[in-house]
Amino acid sequence: MNRAYLLIGGNQGDRQNYLKMATEKIEPALGSISGRSALYETAPWGRTDQPAFLNQAIALDTPLSAPQLMGALLSIEGDIGRIRAEKFGPRIIDIDILFFNDEIMEEEGLVIPHPQFAYRRFALEPMNELAPGLLHPVLHKTMGALLEACTDNLDVKKLGPRI
Repeated sequence: MNRAYLLIGGNQGDRQNYLKMATEKIEPALGSISGRSALYETAPWGRTDQPAFLNQAIALDTPLSAPQLMGALLSIEGDIGRIRAEKFGPRIIDIDILFFNDEIMEEEGLVIPHPQFAYRRFALEPMNELAPGLLHPVLHKTMGALLEACTDNLDVKKLGPRI
């Protein structure tokens, strides 16, 4: 069994419902969700002229390989209605693989750990809540240490509850 850490989020429509739909499609089809952060409302990153995002980190125990999981997650995004129109643009759902076991992987369309993770407070905050002692396999720092060192000052508000 593999352990993947995912970040789900979106900033269009009924954000909480789209996150709930994503988790309901992920489990049990792709594995078992063994942990969840609270919900976080976060300022948009990369393009600021759009609504705030709702984000949540989840731990998934899955029999799938990382490429298989990525393909299945892209399919779930499509099933929910995700349209990839522009980089950093608004979206109803986004599901990223942040970590997969302690693997380091770079393939077309899949880089693990997520290459920008350590620089984005909107991902670090929920991951620090979910797995504060998890060690980044490239940077060799815990989630807590990465969060402490993060210079991203965009607004991140813990909302709760878990869905």
